[in-house]
Amino acid sequence: MKTRNIVLRKIIRLWKVLGPGLVTGASDDDPSGIATYSQAGAQFGLATLWTALITFPLMASIQEMCARIGLVTEEGLTGNLKKNYPKFILYSMVVFSFPAIVLNIGADIAGMGAAASLLFPKVPAFIFSAAFTLLLMLCMILLPYRKIASVLKYLCIFLLFYLIVPFLNKQDWWEILKNTFVPTIKFNKEFIGILVAILGTTISPYLFFWQATMEVEDVKQQQRHLIVNRNTIQKMTVDIDFGMLFSNIVMFFIILTTGTVLFKGGIHQINTVEQAASALKPLAGESAYLLFALGVISTGLLAIPVLSGSLSYIISETFDWGGGFDKKFQDAKAFYVIVIISMIIGLFMNLFGFSVVKALIYTAILYGITSPVIIAIVLHISNNKRLMGKFTNGIWSNISGAAALILMTASSLCLLYFQFFG
Repeated sequence: MKTRNIVLRKIIRLWKVLGPGLVTGASDDDPSGIATYSQAGAQFGLATLWTALITFPLMASIQEMCARIGLVTEEGLTGNLKKNYPKFILYSMVVFSFPAIVLNIGADIAGMGAAASLLFPKVPAFIFSAAFTLLLMLCMILLPYRKIASVLKYLCIFLLFYLIVPFLNKQDWWEILKNTFVPTIKFNKEFIGILVAILGTTISPYLFFWQATMEVEDVKQQQRHLIVNRNTIQKMTVDIDFGMLFSNIVMFFIILTTGTVLFKGGIHQINTVEQAASALKPLAGESAYLLFALGVISTGLLAIPVLSGSLSYIISETFDWGGGFDKKFQDAKAFYVIVIISMIIGLFMNLFGFSVVKALIYTAILYGITSPVIIAIVLHISNNKRLMGKFTNGIWSNISGAAALILMTASSLCLLYFQFFG
């Protein structure tokens, strides 16, 4: 009994430490990400499971740098870009970020609506998409920041649905272990393309901006000047590492589910999340189908506030409009108007028949172009002693950050080659 109480207290303490890092990591497994992981599993079986091990340290490293920048400078990435870099870099980020994030929002809204329509077939998918959009708008406008943060934090629990699905069927765990720890690489357009897609989906620029800004917002909400010390950095690192680990575990289990059920069932092409959920039903049963669909809806509810919020922070900080989720609507109208506009555009993309698959392709291209640039800037800021003082990068941060930069640059070049010349 005593041991159980000690374990429970440790879990509660860990839960209190978790915050922006957990939300950021979980939001990375949005409906568009689920579509990518589902396609990887359906097309190549378990051959891409090992990517979850590779992306974890890269994600954790970059997000930790972004969080540390936010804590130490008390500015988001946009604010640091504006003060310390040429204006054309900042405006280029805005130009590329707006369409990429809006396309991502549109794809996620469509995925949520389609998943809900699978559960209630008599209701058109667009009705659900519109309802989810309106619900999220009202929550973001009417609820205070702390309430939004706590809701987002608890929504992460629903991602555990994906950890249950593989256990509903018999698995060859030896094959799973082999594909997890022994990388498989096929040098053809399709396989390299899916590797590029996985990298682009897991290491996305909007998460960098969101992470840094949320650390600043978290400090503001505590209404005190944060004393940054080793303990502060350690707590932040635990939050980041746990969030990125959680994200990669979910990614692993989605590939595992679709790789063992859809691939072995002869279904090798998945373009949307609803296709993945529908395909699971006859092969894995009603439970797997329901859990997969509910997971899509939950991740959309989690990711869209992060996407629209990160875009609004980028634009508001660029043009000194102020605002943030810590302020009420009447005190930050420009901020909330950007949130509303981005979500409305995303919703109506689907109404006018804009292809979700095309949206994901264009989003990947735009993210692919901007990711290496932003990673390079994050590395530069986090090594700048004038800005970061004694909290500059250590050697391992620089090694993993450089690895992320090289991989994202290579993936961007591959993506552009396959898109235009492949």
